[in-house]
Amino acid sequence: MEDTNTEDPIFHARLTPYRSLGPHGFRVLMSVLIGCWLVTGIVFFAMGAWPVFGFFGLDVLLIWLAFRWNYHAARAHEEVKLSPHHLAIRKFAPSGRIAEHGFNPFWTQFNVKRHDFAGITGMSVESQGRRVTLGGFLNPDDRESFAKAFATALGQAKRG
Repeated sequence: MEDTNTEDPIFHARLTPYRSLGPHGFRVLMSVLIGCWLVTGIVFFAMGAWPVFGFFGLDVLLIWLAFRWNYHAARAHEEVKLSPHHLAIRKFAPSGRIAEHGFNPFWTQFNVKRHDFAGITGMSVESQGRRVTLGGFLNPDDRESFAKAFATALGQAKRG
């Protein structure tokens, strides 16, 4: 869906999943793991328990694969763009697939599900029988700040 709306946005956000370990930290972690694997593996190899050397390598490989899968999943993100007459939501899957949703802000309702202890557990936009969830991968603090900012902007768009 081509964005034919030329109005200046009232609100524009890019929601991305948080990853606590960046690329540099990942390289450091893997270097430490490989170093430990080599030292321990050489000790076991010298003692005659050579199969242990290969099993330690398998552990390191599995950890590397788990992190690579995690970083691939982190490529998912969402873009929310709100102007006085149009709300556009674009969801990007890790595979590169894009799902686009468009709404009229005047008829749109922003729903927030809250839990007493966990805070916001879900957010969605609904209009004319259609429902789109937002920010399912966000941490609780980011959900709170997004919900507050988006609800304010949507209210501003409805007032015109």
